[in-house]
Amino acid sequence: MDIFVERLSGLSVAERKVEIVERKGIGHPDSICDAIMEEVSLALSHEYMNRFGVILHHNIDKGLLVAGGVERRFGGGRVTEPMRLVFGDRATFKTDNKTIPVKDIVITTAKQWLKDNLRFIDPDVHVKYQVEIRPASQELQDIFSRGGGVLGANDTSAAVGYAPLTETESVVLDTELYLNSKEFKDRFPETGEDIKIMGFRKERDLTLIIAMPFIDRYIADESSYFAKKGSVYQAIGDFVRSRCKGLNRLNKIDIRLNALDREGRGLGGIYLSVLGTSAEDADSGEVGRGNRVNGIIALNRPSAAEAAAGKNAVSHVGKIYNILAHKTAHTIYESIDGIKEVYVWLASQIGTPINMPVIASAQVLLEHRASFPSIRRKIGEIINKELSEMDMFCNELLQGKYPVC
Repeated sequence: MDIFVERLSGLSVAERKVEIVERKGIGHPDSICDAIMEEVSLALSHEYMNRFGVILHHNIDKGLLVAGGVERRFGGGRVTEPMRLVFGDRATFKTDNKTIPVKDIVITTAKQWLKDNLRFIDPDVHVKYQVEIRPASQELQDIFSRGGGVLGANDTSAAVGYAPLTETESVVLDTELYLNSKEFKDRFPETGEDIKIMGFRKERDLTLIIAMPFIDRYIADESSYFAKKGSVYQAIGDFVRSRCKGLNRLNKIDIRLNALDREGRGLGGIYLSVLGTSAEDADSGEVGRGNRVNGIIALNRPSAAEAAAGKNAVSHVGKIYNILAHKTAHTIYESIDGIKEVYVWLASQIGTPINMPVIASAQVLLEHRASFPSIRRKIGEIINKELSEMDMFCNELLQGKYPVC
């Protein structure tokens, strides 16, 4: 297909004076919703494949985690009201006179994810489950039985991806991944999973504002909290300084951990948690409000409005194009010399095969003296190749190869 490639002028994001990047960790309520709904979609897809040999219509991309209640205490508090996890949108419950146990699959999958990823949550005790998934419309279900190889898009939608990540984006992403790594949790088991990092770069000065709860069962009193916080702060600083060593555009690093803390105010002046997530009583979560599919929320970048998590991987372009646009942008950047920055745009028309977007384009910012005609041709070839391999890409999505949060 005809690919429109546009040459950009001006500064790349990394060259601009101000940059803002956010990352929500795996225990953030929004991240919990995204991750669980994605796991549910994959579980349903596998069930459909095992029973019928095809993926049937479903979209589990409407979810809400309602905060519960806790009583925090030095030495260990308790849960006073469970969180509530609400599952919404559509799925196929019956076909060929065979019934699919959608509700059982949803709840079992959610419990397993909670057990595997959040150390202090008992999924049978601390969470209630409310399944509000309903059958889909006949027309959307029919997309899956029309045949013809690649399915038609089940929505008119658009997505954008970009490459490369800036130094600021990479540092924010890598720092959160480190703080929620097994290595870090083994060293500091008192730290919870609900980590949020906001990175502000002003010219070459980077500030990282980090929120991370401490588990109350590990904290004997206020002085114990601040002593442990000091050790954690030192470890974060060591990692960030090591990570930033040799980077071209970052100079001064300022790290702030749990900035709301105030000594002398007891439980009111420290960030304690019973379960390691603010969903225990402070903050609800929702699908689509967390990280984009490349793991960050970059305010200097264009972004699609679609949530990828929970959408089916064979016809819903809200997932397929979001992830493919980023994948294609990175392939372009890694494969072609002379590119500073590249953006890939994809748009669908409902019913049209997903490997035939109505718009496929790229915007590219070049290094000095790079040849635009040559680069334009190569970009078109890469985008066409990615679209021609749509079946393979969708299969990789079904295998969970690409994270969505």
